[in-house]
Amino acid sequence: MDASWDPATYLRFAGERARPFADLLARVDVPGPRAVVDLGCGEGALTASLAARWPGAEVTGVDSSPEMLAAAAAHAVDGRVAFERGDVRDWRPGGPVDVVVSNAVLHWVPGHADLLARWAGWLAPGGALAVQVPGNHRAPTHRLLADLCTSPRWADRLAAAAPPPDPVLDPAGYLDVLTAAGLAADVWETTYLHVLRGPDPVLGWVRSTVLRPVLAHLDDAAAAELTAAYAAALREAYPARPDGTTVLPFRRVFAVGAATT
Repeated sequence: MDASWDPATYLRFAGERARPFADLLARVDVPGPRAVVDLGCGEGALTASLAARWPGAEVTGVDSSPEMLAAAAAHAVDGRVAFERGDVRDWRPGGPVDVVVSNAVLHWVPGHADLLARWAGWLAPGGALAVQVPGNHRAPTHRLLADLCTSPRWADRLAAAAPPPDPVLDPAGYLDVLTAAGLAADVWETTYLHVLRGPDPVLGWVRSTVLRPVLAHLDDAAAAELTAAYAAALREAYPARPDGTTVLPFRRVFAVGAATT
């Protein structure tokens, strides 16, 4: 197996994943931006929505996944929305940027506080940096998978792949990073209660996120064995309700930094 992204699997919960993006952008107050960058744009639908919000902007989406960029190509608009392959850790714009967005990306990037400071330096006067990261890494979805990865059955192959408990900062940490970069910071957190349907819906949610890099270390038979054990643990941690739905609490951390005019 490999760790490539599957846009179709990721989009199974497109509505739930889009809501934090909308909540983040609702707090960005930049009238008439000309240059907008979406770092870690994924399959591009949310990136395209930035062009709809700001009709006068040129929007650039950046992602390292060829699979995601292939899907994003359907959202490209000549002169308005473009997509580039690049690693968010070292990609740079050609000039000042009015809005920099990074949605559900930085939990994959260790030490990203320094990266945020660099992005803040790209902003034109009056620009904004808007970031959203999952804050659920101590939830059962991640803790149970980490326990499996470090168990005697899997530790020799998966201990190093276990999801870390603290890949992101707490809200106060992002406040400190943005203010140290000279930005006026607006930071908050929200816990969404996602009501999921179908068999093993929590497993379906994590297949395209935290489980994906773990399974990349295993052959098909081993991946099926681990997935079955993980699914059983998730069913116990997130039991179905009498109506057949399953509730997945999901905490997210938001940070918007505004540059002075």
